[in-house]
Amino acid sequence: MAGNIALPLQEFIASLHRDNLPKILQVCSGVYFQGSIYEISGTEVCFSTGDLIKVIGIELQSVSCEDISNNEKFELPVNHTGRFRVVPEEMPYSSVEEMMSLRPVELESCLPFTFTSYSKMTFGGLSLGASTALTVVSIERRQGQGQEDQVCCRVRGQQDASAEVRVPLSSRGQFYECESEECFTLKEILSSPCLRSRRFRFVKATKCEQSLVLSPVYQVHAIMSLRKNLLKFPSSLEVDVVDVTDECKDVDFVTPLTLTEVVSQPDESFPVVVEILEAPETRSMFKCSWLPELNKSAHLVLHKKGTTTMFLFSSLKSRKPQQYFLVSENYGGRFRRRPREFNSVYELYVASTQTPSLKVNVTRNCEEVEEEGIPALGIGEHLEIVSCTRMELPCDSSKDQSQSVEALLCRRLQEPADDDDEDDEDDQQDVKEEMLLPLYMQGHFVEVLGDNKKYKLCDLSKNVSLPLDVKVVSRDSELETDPLAGLGCLRTEGILTESTIQASFPHRPDCCFEIPAQWLSLSVSFTKDPLPWPQGEAPKLHVEKVTEMTDAFFYEFHKKGSVDEAPPPRPPKRNLSSSKSTKKASKKINKASKANKSKNQTSKSVPTQQFSNLTLNHKRRPPAPLPPDDVNDQPPPIAPRKNSEVTITTSKALPNTYVKIDQPKKTGSFSETSADVDSDHDYEIVDEPLAVTVKAAQESVKFY
Repeated sequence: MAGNIALPLQEFIASLHRDNLPKILQVCSGVYFQGSIYEISGTEVCFSTGDLIKVIGIELQSVSCEDISNNEKFELPVNHTGRFRVVPEEMPYSSVEEMMSLRPVELESCLPFTFTSYSKMTFGGLSLGASTALTVVSIERRQGQGQEDQVCCRVRGQQDASAEVRVPLSSRGQFYECESEECFTLKEILSSPCLRSRRFRFVKATKCEQSLVLSPVYQVHAIMSLRKNLLKFPSSLEVDVVDVTDECKDVDFVTPLTLTEVVSQPDESFPVVVEILEAPETRSMFKCSWLPELNKSAHLVLHKKGTTTMFLFSSLKSRKPQQYFLVSENYGGRFRRRPREFNSVYELYVASTQTPSLKVNVTRNCEEVEEEGIPALGIGEHLEIVSCTRMELPCDSSKDQSQSVEALLCRRLQEPADDDDEDDEDDQQDVKEEMLLPLYMQGHFVEVLGDNKKYKLCDLSKNVSLPLDVKVVSRDSELETDPLAGLGCLRTEGILTESTIQASFPHRPDCCFEIPAQWLSLSVSFTKDPLPWPQGEAPKLHVEKVTEMTDAFFYEFHKKGSVDEAPPPRPPKRNLSSSKSTKKASKKINKASKANKSKNQTSKSVPTQQFSNLTLNHKRRPPAPLPPDDVNDQPPPIAPRKNSEVTITTSKALPNTYVKIDQPKKTGSFSETSADVDSDHDYEIVDEPLAVTVKAAQESVKFY
């Protein structure tokens, strides 16, 4: 097929033979999206004008049937058991040779074959009339010079009489194909290029009586530039393609690879220079110096792949933001254990399952709550965790059933008292008292460590169980800067065994860093660029052993390794009757204390009943008290002002009702009383009953 002829993809793929693959096709018309491709390959596929497709395989999937009369289409499976009959062509053939060339000569069932002539035929001394049916029985190939091939035909006459006649292939005229009794299966039709160009109808015309055009639908296996290794799509896509295999033999199809796919490459592929096709996400899980340099189109040197055991550390919460580190097991620093802190008995239980014979000290006092089974603990008490068991809570007198809860069995260790007699020191032993701590109990404890050794990172997990708190006491001398050395305390969160890739930048090929392939979304492609060092002189690699991570990595790590653990137990429900009685008792105590306080503090002349009515809790103001029967019109004497030479002898101010409430006074009108114009005091005229009420209210407010 000529390379410059555009064909529909369906037609081109149908004409391909597996032995002629691979083929490079170029899309020459249109942009196409096919929804069914997503179901086949799981990825979006878009063919645009100018794209190159390298076809490496085809697989027959189904057969598309198109009804010529109404252009309706339906598909049949490849294993369809129905049989088909060839529909004769309506156009005449100009020669016998042309008519026979369209027959599937490679099939044994191609013969017999029946045809007629539009006009009278004469073969030697035999003449046949028009529309005489001739059935081809065999084909005679003649090798002699001047001899031509012939077809041996049988002519059926009257009363089923038949005669044989030989018709040269070069005979010309108007020949028509007759409907034959031959039947073909789908496999036979699809395996013959000649039969694929014919029209068929079902032998049993129950499904379709019209003429059908059968077209195979293949699943095409191809490679495209900047796509994954293998792309699968159906051949029924409505795009036109051109065969450019000869022109594009030297074209390299760039195959993007993720880091997990890079790890699956053979060891012989390393070291290699790769190009970054897709940079990491902006919200990456890494927080290190080499991450900002991983940009699109940048190059990396991948030295080798391997499997590395890494420890995940986190700094303790403080004023500074919390940090997270992935540390390789080859880290050369030394660690010393730090005591862990626990804020509940449940945390003690979890730690005791991983650390047998766990011993702790109490760092905060705890009051006893008898009804909840909480014992009293004092600062400095030494406890040894024994096991997890159950305990019975004190039962209520109104209920016969007792409540059972989970508890931690501990031994309270008391150091022996100091004795001056040295002979008795060997006989003294620690006094051990067993006690039960319910798991829901809150408390403050600190771990008691029995060793002060320095550990390597590779030995840390062998001798003790995780999690544990450590401190770097000697830094790794091979690192220029050790970020772990300046931290006060580190918590070991877990251990990872990761597939890693040692990489470096071309301008610093000896400064390597390890990339955990699973945790970095990076797309690269292998290049043919030379390595950035002389051949056979690989540099000595200095690998970073500490990689700082973000909190997103910490959460994802715990999300993957999390197990559905039971939550900490809740404390038992308190007895409502006892709690109510306790509240009532406390209320009585408060009332009694308030009453005593009021007796000690209240020495005013306001009556007790009036004082109780003037509380802040009452919304309505109490009624004003009645004025006394006798009112004294004489005002009280006024003391002279300090540093004043003028002595006031007369005054018409209002009587001081706040002092002389109990004195009998005469009833009279205060409207006739007027203030002295020479007086410096501006007294407000107030009714006496209102003054008494205000005074009582002020004292009441003052008391509260």
